[in-house]
Amino acid sequence: MAQVFRIERQRTNLQGEKEEREVAFGITSLSPKKATPGQLLAFNRNHWSIENKVHYVRDVTFDEDRSRVRKKAGPQVMASLRNLTISMLRMAGANNIAKSLRACSWNRDLALRCLGIVVL
Repeated sequence: MAQVFRIERQRTNLQGEKEEREVAFGITSLSPKKATPGQLLAFNRNHWSIENKVHYVRDVTFDEDRSRVRKKAGPQVMASLRNLTISMLRMAGANNIAKSLRACSWNRDLALRCLGIVVL
């Protein structure tokens, strides 16, 4: 343990009502020379980019929480396929995964181009 830090968060809803406050504490092995307070805050904020870019998409777009695949390696295989799909669409330039999935379902050539297959 090289540093202990405290982050205070304040949230309000979109109407500007109902303010919530939260205090979070963290521990890191990074020395103050290797991680300034600003860098620690950036590390903490970047953690949420994973949640927002992958887990949220899997939960909402793929409705993963209601999946009926539960036996043996099935759940892990399906999660890997979903992650692969999200990654390939992002590499193809997609910002909205749900919209891109719909477009690929309607247009076979577009789906193949996302896979790097050129249809003549």
